[in-house]
Amino acid sequence: MKFEHKSQEVLPFHLFMGRMVRFSLLSALLVFCSVGLGMAGYHYWADLEWMDSFYSACMILTGMGPASTPTTDAGKLFAAFYALYSGVAFLGFIAILFAPIAHRLLHILHVDEDAKEE
Repeated sequence: MKFEHKSQEVLPFHLFMGRMVRFSLLSALLVFCSVGLGMAGYHYWADLEWMDSFYSACMILTGMGPASTPTTDAGKLFAAFYALYSGVAFLGFIAILFAPIAHRLLHILHVDEDAKEE
C-alpha cells in the first residue's frame, strides 16, 4: 500500500477511491481483531458471558470506559492491559483510515506549488 511520490501526478479519483476502500478494510479488520481479542480476554479472565464480553470490549476500545468491573485479579489485569492497548490501537486505526486523505491533500497542495514555480 504505497503512496505515489511527490514527483508523480495526483492519483485519479477512481483509483483514490479504491485506495480508500483498501485502507478502510484494513482498519475494519484491525478493529474486528481487537474486539475479538477483548472478547476472549473478558470471557476467559473476567468470567463474563460472550455478549457482556463483546459489550465491554467495544466500550473500552472506543474509549467510552469500562462497562463492568472484573472481579478476579486476572480479569483486572487483562482489563488494565486491554485498556492501555485500546488507547493506542484506536488512534492507529483512525490514522490508517485517514492516511490516504491526508496524503492526497498534501500531494495536491504540493503539485499546485510546483505548477506555480514553472
